[in-house]
Order: sequence, then C-alpha cells, then structure tokens
Amino acid sequence: MQSSALANAPDLMQRFYLPPEKSKEAALFLTGSEAHHAVRVLRVRQGDSVTVLDGAGAELLCTVEGYDRDKVQLGVSEKRFVPPAPYQITLLQAVPKGKILESIIQKATELGVFRIVPLLTERVILSSLTHKERLQKVEKWRVVAIEAIKQCGSAWLPQIELPLTPGEFLLRNETFELPLIASLQEGSRHPREYFSVFRSEHHRAPRSLCVWVGPEGDFTREEVDKITSSGTHPISLGKLVLRTETAAVYCLSFLNYELQSNG
Repeated sequence: MQSSALANAPDLMQRFYLPPEKSKEAALFLTGSEAHHAVRVLRVRQGDSVTVLDGAGAELLCTVEGYDRDKVQLGVSEKRFVPPAPYQITLLQAVPKGKILESIIQKATELGVFRIVPLLTERVILSSLTHKERLQKVEKWRVVAIEAIKQCGSAWLPQIELPLTPGEFLLRNETFELPLIASLQEGSRHPREYFSVFRSEHHRAPRSLCVWVGPEGDFTREEVDKITSSGTHPISLGKLVLRTETAAVYCLSFLNYELQSNG
C-alpha cells in the first residue's frame, strides 16, 4: 500500500506504542506485550498497515514485513509529527479507593491532559505507600495511559508522576497561568468567570492550567485553605455532588471546551 493511501485512512489501522528511543529506525520491532497483542489478538499479517505512536508527537505509518511468536517487524512508510496543544493541563487528582484512578487516567488521556499528579490526601488510605510501591503504581498507571493513546489516537502520552501529598506538591512552588480547584466549599465560582477575567487581562487564553480534584468527601478544610492560599481559584461544578471520577472528567471537559473554542 502506498504511503498516500495510508495517509488517507489512518483511523482504520491498528495502533501500537513504541517509546521514542525505539522509534527512530527505518525498521521497527514490536516485542513483548505489543507483539503478543498484534499477533495473537489482532492477528496482523505480512503486508498489513498499522500505526505506531511514540507518545512524544511522532505518528509512524508502517507496514508489517514479518512476524513470529515474539516479534513483529515493521517498515516505516511515512512519519508525521503532531504538534502539542498550545496549552498544558495538569490534573492534580486525589487517589480514590480501588482501581478508580485507572479509569480517571484513561479518560484524562483521551481528553488530552498534559500531566497527572496523583495526590495522597487526608481522606485516602494510601498515604503510607513506600517509594517502591509508588513506583510500581506509576508504572501500572502508565500502561493504562499507553492503552488509552492507542485507543484514541493521541500522539502525546501524558506524564504521570509519583503520588505525593498536596503539601509536598505546593512546596515545589510551581506556577500556572490559571490554577483551579474543584471545591464544595462556600465561595466557589463558575470556572467561566476566571476564564473571562484572564482573557480580559491578557487578551488570550491561558497556556498553562491546573485543576485540583479531591477524593470522595472533598478535600479537608485545611487542605483547601493551603491550596487556595497559593493563589488557586475555587470553582463550583454545579449544585450536585459528583463522584471524584465524574468531577475529573467534568473539569477536563470544560477546560478543553473553553480552550479549544478560543483557538
């Protein structure tokens, strides 16, 4: 198949992931779980067209040149670079019970989040995790994000950081053009008000944003006070009390709506 034909139908192809350091050669090789999925599940065959994403903006249109049980050889027909979004959204997400965070990471990836920072808040049971256990969880969450970019076709893999407490994150003194926190506390305002103020002052949309999403039962009063004292704006998500996973999707959806509707 010619590369021009591939370019006209990328969404019909199966997608695979290779990290940037393994995606620079003319001949690529899928190994491990990616090869198993290609051969055993999707049953790719020689001559099939597939897409490889490297999570750093590269989208490679490839042809299967050969395969066995443990490896698939691909020839690169066309290489594209998908520029990043003109804005970066960081999701500061309280770690909920069970596997709910995996679902949040999946949806956040589909919604184009730039970075996910899992938070060990006072109302979670994971605050005693060792450093090794945190590394293991990040690796597991990263696999979820990889599967999500393969599903949705995003060329950019979000960064997933080690879990930390809100206080530990605030000590970094990171700055955002528009920092927000979803809060059930009194005084929260509709997020569009903050967008309107920013646009009137800067004559453009914000380029760096963060949104804090608490656990079931919300952040504690003390946590909210610490976060808002850093300059973060409390926003309301409406009259209904949302589950943490619903709140995360809600926040990322309205942020994308506001940012994309203004170019």
